[in-house]
Amino acid sequence: MSKYDRIKLLLEDDFEKLSRAKIILLGVGGVGSFCLDCLYRSGVTDITIVDFDSYDASNQNRQMWSELHEGELKVAALKQHYPEVTIINKRVDEAWVQAFDFEPYDVVLDAIDDRNAKLALAQKCYKKLISSFGSAKRMDPTKVQVADIWKSHGDKFGAKIRYELKKRRFSKKYTVVFSSEPALVKAKGSFMGVTATFGLTMCSQAIKRIQSV
Repeated sequence: MSKYDRIKLLLEDDFEKLSRAKIILLGVGGVGSFCLDCLYRSGVTDITIVDFDSYDASNQNRQMWSELHEGELKVAALKQHYPEVTIINKRVDEAWVQAFDFEPYDVVLDAIDDRNAKLALAQKCYKKLISSFGSAKRMDPTKVQVADIWKSHGDKFGAKIRYELKKRRFSKKYTVVFSSEPALVKAKGSFMGVTATFGLTMCSQAIKRIQSV
């Protein structure tokens, strides 16, 4: 028996595509950490993770492994649980996006909060990009949806992204994960049921993308 037997029953010959896929995941917090875990357990092991942050107590309601590694760098801590991943301890900002070479990767997964970096990613990587919008302030995981950027709705952060892309005369389509549930509070409260659903949905979309290649 192998740990991948059950996923192989679903994917059949496509499982080999997962084992060969090369993915970069930007941000490994409440959304990104669950996406990483899902990808790794599904047979994708050539994953580069990029984050600059360290774990603190406030992460422990929603981020994988955070309770075991308080005070440690996230990427270094996650390397202990997913030893085959490649880690980059950097803040993903607009300048980093502009300078980084995304060409070797089959899929680019965006689980960051920086608006300008998201805009730069859209313009540079839209053909490979799956981007997460706001997962905070919500309680209903059944409202998490997938659409192209121009069909997303119900999210003020997403609306700002669409507005800024239009200002830059960007009209290409790319995949986003978003929630149509209105924000319940002004503060950035988070519920794992929603943040994890975002990450697992992103993983599912990445697998579908790899299957289609």
